[in-house]
Amino acid sequence: MLLSLVLHTYSMRYLLPGVVLLGSAPTYVLLWGAWRLLSALLPERLYQRVDDHIYCVYQSMVVFFFEHYTGAQILVYGDLPKNKENIIYLANHRSTVDWIVADILAMRQNAVGHVRYVLKDGLKWLPLYGYYFSQHGGIYVKRSAKFNEGKMRDTLQSYVKAGTPMYLVIFPEGTRYNPKVLSASQAFAAQRGLPVLKYVLTPRIKATYVAFDSMKNYIDAIYDVTVVYEGKDKEGQQVETTTMTEFLCRDCPKIHIHIDRIDRKDIPEEQDSMKRWLHERFERKDKLLMEFYESPDPERRNRFPGKSVDSKLSLKKTLPSVLLLSALTAGLLMTEAGRKLYANACVCGTLLGCLWVSVRA
Repeated sequence: MLLSLVLHTYSMRYLLPGVVLLGSAPTYVLLWGAWRLLSALLPERLYQRVDDHIYCVYQSMVVFFFEHYTGAQILVYGDLPKNKENIIYLANHRSTVDWIVADILAMRQNAVGHVRYVLKDGLKWLPLYGYYFSQHGGIYVKRSAKFNEGKMRDTLQSYVKAGTPMYLVIFPEGTRYNPKVLSASQAFAAQRGLPVLKYVLTPRIKATYVAFDSMKNYIDAIYDVTVVYEGKDKEGQQVETTTMTEFLCRDCPKIHIHIDRIDRKDIPEEQDSMKRWLHERFERKDKLLMEFYESPDPERRNRFPGKSVDSKLSLKKTLPSVLLLSALTAGLLMTEAGRKLYANACVCGTLLGCLWVSVRA
């Protein structure tokens, strides 16, 4: 019985970060909402600058739980510049944790406040988060024929005109890797005469091309990022992906991150040329992952080629955010007026947010 209790407690380690992260979301929305009202008559650039700092506070707390709380080892291969840049971040998509990996890298460049996502349209209905991401510079896109190129282009060009710092995260595969989706992707590639890939899906070009074409004179580079989560399941077998819950239960002790920084001058500008370029980049990813998992040489397996850096992040960059948002949330919940304000932020924030994104769709 004691052993069962211990195992049950061990499997519930995601509860603390879940409660803190979700519980502090209404507090964060109230904080952001207050600044949005106060800045209504101020220059947009000033609003954006402070919003980036506020966003940095919340995302630093996210990184605390996914890196420090879990004790995950971050192994970085390739060149990650120390300084901030305006970039497009292209990565393979194997897990819901992939969103956090972008934050983990941006934290090392002091650029986490500049992270903005290209997201699946359905995510705009997430309570509180869906609305706020659109306000922070996130772009919701639909797939295939429903993709609104003009809307995305106009949004990005408005950010360029405003001088908005840009760390734009795109997953060109369009959905997470899994065996069922892989089979469909391989069949599609075979029909179109494209390379049939094993560890990544055939990339979609539209969002990547529109993003680059809209900001080609503004961004400094594209980061081509390949991510592997090294962990084992309950039977001790190596797993190729992980959920947020599994990750927070410390089931993934290592994240391998391979980065190629590609200067904007080396990226083709014409759409068909860029399509070929993107397919070539994903062929390269597939080869990297194949060698990671299947190399006959044990010394080359479970690692990317080249030298890796065990990248450690100081607690000073993440813990203050946890303490600040936790204290503000606790302060709200300790008074009747605070609890009402908190509840209204949850309910009204969700309803108004959903109304806003539906009108703007």
